[in-house]
This record gives sequence, structure tokens and C-alpha cells, in this order.
Amino acid sequence: MALKSLFRRNEQRRSRREALRLAAASAAQASATIFLIMRRMRAPLIVLIGIFAVTVLGLTLIPGQDADGRPWRMGFFDAFYVMSYTASTIGFGEIPYPFTYSQRMWVTISIYLTVIGWAYAIGSLLALLQDRAFRQALALQHFTRKVARLREPFLLIAGYGQTGQLLGHSIDALGRRFVVLDLSAERIDGLELDSYNADVPGLAADARDPGLLSVAGLDHPCCEAVVALTDDEEANLAVVMAAALLRPEVSVVARVTTRTLAERMQAFGNPSTVNPFDRFGDHLRLALKAPASYQLLTWLQSGPGGTLPTRGLPPRSGRWVVFGYGRLGRELTRDLRAEGLEVTVVEPRPDGAPEAAMIVGDGSDPWVMAQADLDRAVGFVAGTDNDTTNLSLVAAARRSNPSLFIGARQNRPASAPLFAAMDVDALLVPAEVIAHEVYAQLSTPLLWRFLREMPAHGDAWAAQLTDRLTSVCGTQLQALWKLRLTPEEAPALPAWLAGGNARLGQLLRNPEDRDEPLHAVALLVVRDGQATLAPDDDFVLAPGDELLLAGWAAARRALGTILFVDAVREYVVTGRRVPTSWIWRKLGPAVRTEVP
Repeated sequence: MALKSLFRRNEQRRSRREALRLAAASAAQASATIFLIMRRMRAPLIVLIGIFAVTVLGLTLIPGQDADGRPWRMGFFDAFYVMSYTASTIGFGEIPYPFTYSQRMWVTISIYLTVIGWAYAIGSLLALLQDRAFRQALALQHFTRKVARLREPFLLIAGYGQTGQLLGHSIDALGRRFVVLDLSAERIDGLELDSYNADVPGLAADARDPGLLSVAGLDHPCCEAVVALTDDEEANLAVVMAAALLRPEVSVVARVTTRTLAERMQAFGNPSTVNPFDRFGDHLRLALKAPASYQLLTWLQSGPGGTLPTRGLPPRSGRWVVFGYGRLGRELTRDLRAEGLEVTVVEPRPDGAPEAAMIVGDGSDPWVMAQADLDRAVGFVAGTDNDTTNLSLVAAARRSNPSLFIGARQNRPASAPLFAAMDVDALLVPAEVIAHEVYAQLSTPLLWRFLREMPAHGDAWAAQLTDRLTSVCGTQLQALWKLRLTPEEAPALPAWLAGGNARLGQLLRNPEDRDEPLHAVALLVVRDGQATLAPDDDFVLAPGDELLLAGWAAARRALGTILFVDAVREYVVTGRRVPTSWIWRKLGPAVRTEVP
């Protein structure tokens, strides 16, 4: 065991040294901008320096005349001064004495020479500014400085497509920072136009390069998580590998679409993988068994500002028809059959031999639609990778059987208005599924734990909790936050908690009027690793408890006052108002004794 421990420590040190080496190499690359400028501008600068040297030397050698007509030669300083304002077109005049014809002739030649020199230098500088290598080096240097100046926890997001943008806005709404890597320069430029609360460092680069990941903050002490959201799954695997080998203590979340790649990622530490097609199937199974639980899960995953979705009622028995047997179709068919439902699959180009209950053909063919027998089906899913095809399939299915429960896959953001107009019962937007789940995992681990354990409590329990939340927050989720009942985060509570009779309902009272409850609901309490979901008002709190709450932002501020001010805590718990200033605390008892 001792040898294994020693080997593990050596491996960690080696990984750390490798990370530092990569970071140093990338930092050197970022600081090479000045050398690139000097290399590209070397010839124009030599030409300018040569012209200045020759013209200055000529002015010192050509004799002039002083005010009395005696021969006089200009010194090097005077000659350099004259050529400086002459070549820069300022033109102060002939000093210290009027020039002779020889001097004027030389100055005239010098003017044309310097114009040529400046034109050459300025042209070279403009060409350098348009040079792709120079702009990349400049962007890398600017990005490196931004990341190095971060002094608060941040996320490293590799991939800033639709998923990355949704996640970025959700993370920014929580007041947290993040750094972005993406291959597309247009997406990185779009960071400047997005309305974020804080500056977001972004770099157009390949996230598969470990050195660039180090520059982007992988080896930064404030980096708390890495999220791989690129469209290239091999790139996501490379990010997972780099994070696991160079910073094994950092949390990693990656987007995958196949079980094979997810298994390859699991070989590197224990990254959290999100497969939108698998999640859609799991959510549909949950909606079949427990629609209220699915409604609550969807609402909380949407984050602050999310609107309570309609509680769907998918059919729990009967036959389903799935168009498209790709990544979504396979996962969905497997999940539906696991629930004991009959599934008919329609696929125009099956891989290998068609399986049982599969119809080979194009969904636009009337014969294929007739073979699918939609009139006797209860559920229909259009799951191809083409939005136009999915929309036409949904329209045809609804025309054949208006009572069908219809699900569809939306592939492109531009198609969102069309799918909204179709008003399908279950819509899969892979980018939104991934963004919502990653948000649930990274916003607070307590929320992720609540969402995982919530379905086990049953649908009736979820319906009651949803009613409690809507009665407090309305149909729009206002705020989600966590707190720990420790002396650091709740300095006004230790003595009250130590009494052993500190009830949750006493704490969640309005500090202005304790007869009114705060607009907040406790979703989860974790004590010594054990979780209690949706505790009631009689739940007894203890020191060190971690709470997840949902409610109004004003309730969060009011609760912060209760946690930090002894007098406010005393009032909401006992109803007794305690003087807050030193003078009133001293005079208060004497005054009370005089009152009959």
C-alpha cells in the first residue's frame, strides 16, 4: 500500500510538472507578439533608420552661414532635430540660421526620401495588422492576460455553440465567471456582443491542444470545472483526457452522443457525461410513469427565470411509432420497450439487416405511412436529423390521428418558431437538454442531488411540492441558492442551533413581520451525507446542515439578514425585539424595570 501511495504521488507530481511545462510553453508563445512585430518590421525600420542617418549626416557636412555671413556647420543634435520635424511634416522652419541653397537642396532630397521611407513602413505595418498569424498571436496574448488576472472560481467551457451559449448565460445569471475556447472565430467575436455581467475571456483555438487548455485556465488555481461541449466528440474526449491527466482534482462534464465514447471517457477518471438522446428517453420514461415528477424536474433544470411547463399526460399503454433509427431512435426505442410498450420503427436506410417491427422506407411515402398504421398508435416520435422532415412527419401524423401523443427532435435553432407553432407534446432540443443538465450539475451539487433522488419519492409527492413552489414563487422560478449553517456563513445561528430545537419553519419567517413566512421553500437538507427532500416546517436543524432553497430574491436577502444579525434572528425565532446598539442594550434593562 505504501508503494502504491508513493507511486500515486509521483504520478501526480509528474502530471503537475507536465501541466506547468505546457503552460510555460504556451505563455512563451503568447508573449512572442513583440518578436513577431520586430521580425516583420525589421526591413522597414532599417530603411527608416538608414534614411534618417544619411540625411542627418548630410546636414552636418553641408556648410551653412551664420547671421554675419561666416561659415557655420550644424551639429548632430541640431541636424537630428531639424530632420525630425521635417520628416514628420511638422515644419518649424530653418533654424538656427536661414539655410543656404545647398542645405535647402539637401533638405528637399531628404523630404522625398523620408516620405518613401514612411510609406514603406506604414504599408508594412498595415499588412502586419491584417496578417492572420499576428492577429492570432495578439489575441492569444490578450486572452492569456485576461485569464491570469482571474481571482475567483471559474468554469472552462470548450465549445461555444448553442449549448455553450445557453450554459454561459445561465452561469452568468448566477454571478459566476467562465472562460471559452472554440474553433469558430465568429462565435468568439460574438462574446463581445452578448450581454454578460462580467467580461468573458474567449479564444478561437482548438481545444484538443493541452497547451491551449493550460493557457485557458486548466492549470489555474481558480478553475473549478471543465465542460467539453464541442460538436466533435473526439475533441471532447481529448479535453476529458487532458483534464484527467493534468488536473485530476477538477470536475469534468462532457457532451457525448454514443455509449461507446462515453465508455472511453470513463477510462479517464470519472467524468460526468451527458447524452441528450439518452436523457430524452429517460425523461420520456419518467413522463410516462410520473408526469408531475417530470414537470418538476424540467422546471428546476431550466434555472432561475424558467416558467413552469405544462404537465403532460403521455399514454402509458399502446403502440408507439418512431421515425428514424439513428442515435435518438435507438435510445428511445430501447427505453420505450423497457417500459413494456410496443414500438414500430420506420427507417429509410437501416444499418445492417432490419430488426423486428421495423418498416424500411421513406416517411414521405404514403405506403410507408399506411404500413405504420398511425390510426391505431398512441404515440409518435419524429426523430430524424432533418428539421424539415420532422415537421412534415408531425403534420402528416397529426392529420392521420389527431389524438396521437407527438414528440419531435429539433436540430437547428432557426427551426424553433416552426416547432413552437406545431405545438408538439414533447420536443427534444439536444442543446437545451445538455445545457440544462450541465447547469444542474455545476450550479450547485445540491440541486443535482435533489433532481436525482426526487423521482423515488413518487408522483403525488412531486405534485404536492410543485403546488408549494407555485404558491410561494408563482409559475416562474425566481431564485435557487444554497446555504450552510456554519459559524462562517450563519454567525447568528450557532447558539440557537445548539439548543436542539431549531425548527426550519422558525427560520423562514419575514424579519419585518414574523407572522408572515418568507417566500422560500427548502428543497433539500443534507446532514452527514444523508439527504432529506422537501422538509416540512417542523424539521429540526443542526449545525453544519446544508440547505437548498427556492424562492424570491428578496427572500434570499432577508434570510441573509437573519443569518448574520443576532437581533433579527432573535425576533423571527421568539418574537422578542432585542436592542441592537450598545447604548440601547445598556439602557434597555433599566428602562424595562421602570415600566409598571
